Amino acid sequence: MIADVLQTDAQVTICVMDDHWTPELALHARGGSCRLSLGCHAYGEGRTLHEAADNLVARLLTLALCLRSGSGLGVSADGPALDLRWLSFLHELGELAASGIDIRDWLFAAGKARRAA
Repeated sequence: MIADVLQTDAQVTICVMDDHWTPELALHARGGSCRLSLGCHAYGEGRTLHEAADNLVARLLTLALCLRSGSGLGVSADGPALDLRWLSFLHELGELAASGIDIRDWLFAAGKARRAA
């Protein structure tokens, strides 16, 4: 499990895991562009919702592959608190992608991600 292999620094805050957590999915449209955010850790941008979703999926796959490869993810004491739920979510996305599953179907499935109010 990620919590077992995570090395922490005294300056990094770690959030407690919740068994049924999914990141909030939010759409922001302004002046002919869309930004699709997943929690506070990833986003995709484009001229359309579809382009923003493609960009978000590409960024998530990059993050998931970095985590799976062992090259890790950079964590800064100046950034937001490290959330083990987010790392677990990325790990799950990486597992799905590695097994040939299109994460887009899983990520945007009805009821999967919490929508921003």
